[in-house]
Amino acid sequence: MRRQHKAFELFADYHQFYLWDAGVNPEAPVDYDNEDVRRRIKTGPNVFVVQPERNVTVSAAVEVHDVEPPHSPEAWDHIAEASLHLPTGRLQVHECTGGAVADLAVDPGWYRVRSFHGGFDTIDESGLEGNDHYLAVLWPAPPGELKVLKQWEPRSTD
Repeated sequence: MRRQHKAFELFADYHQFYLWDAGVNPEAPVDYDNEDVRRRIKTGPNVFVVQPERNVTVSAAVEVHDVEPPHSPEAWDHIAEASLHLPTGRLQVHECTGGAVADLAVDPGWYRVRSFHGGFDTIDESGLEGNDHYLAVLWPAPPGELKVLKQWEPRSTD
C-alpha cells in the first residue's frame, strides 16, 4: 500500500540529487569513482544520491510505501537500490546546488530505496534535451547492501 507520493521537477546539477534526513543535516558524499557513476546511485550516512543522466532540470517522484511494492523492470532503463537511515523521519529531496524540493514525514528508521531511471532513449546527442525521468520508492526495511537490479549500458556508436 502506498502511503505518500510526490512528483516534482528539479535541477540535477552535477548529475545528482539527494534523499536525506533533514533532521540530522547530512553531508553528501564527494568521493565518487567509476563504479559509483555506473551504478547511478551512491550512499553516505543518512543520504541517498540519485545520479540522473542529464545535468539539467529533470522530472522526478518519490513514493513511500508500508511494504516493498512490486515493480516492472521492463518499464525502466536502470534500477538500483540501497538502504537509507532516517533517524528523525524528516525525509527531504534536495538539489545538489539548490535547496529542498520536497519534504515528507515518515516513521523514523531504516528504509530501502529503489531508484528507477527511465527515458534514456529520449536524450539527444547533446545530452541537454530529453524526457528522462526518475522515481525513488522507499519502504521500511533493515539495512542491506547496495544492489544494481538492472544495469543500463549506453548504446555503442561504432
